Amino acid sequence: MNTAILLIGGNLGDRTGNLQKAVQLIAETAGEVVQTSALYQTAPWGAVDQPDYLNQGVEIRTSLDALTLLHTLLEIERKIGRIRQEKWGSRVIDIDLIFFNDSIHSLPDLKVPHPRMHLRQFVLVPLMEIIPDYMHPVLHKTVKELAASCPDTLPANRYQA
Repeated sequence: MNTAILLIGGNLGDRTGNLQKAVQLIAETAGEVVQTSALYQTAPWGAVDQPDYLNQGVEIRTSLDALTLLHTLLEIERKIGRIRQEKWGSRVIDIDLIFFNDSIHSLPDLKVPHPRMHLRQFVLVPLMEIIPDYMHPVLHKTVKELAASCPDTLPANRYQA
């Protein structure tokens, strides 16, 4: 079995419901959901003129290989209503594959570990909750160490519905 670390998020529609639906579909089609973080609300990163995001870290165990998992996650996004229009634009759901075991993949469609995860608090804060001691296979730092040195100043605050 493989261990995959995901970050799910969205800022359109029923944000909480969309994240819950994503976790449900991940469990049904991608693998066993081992643990999830709390929900975190963050200001948009990149294109800033849009609603705040909710984000959540998810750890799964899967029999799928990394590329098949990525395609499965993209299909889940489509089922929930994701339409890809602009980079860093608003979205109903986004599911990023952050880590896959301790492997490194650099393919046109698949970059693992996620190449910018260490630069974003909205990724690191939820992951700190579920995998603080997970070692980044390229940077050779734990999630906790990456969070402590992250240059991103946008806060990720625990969401209270």
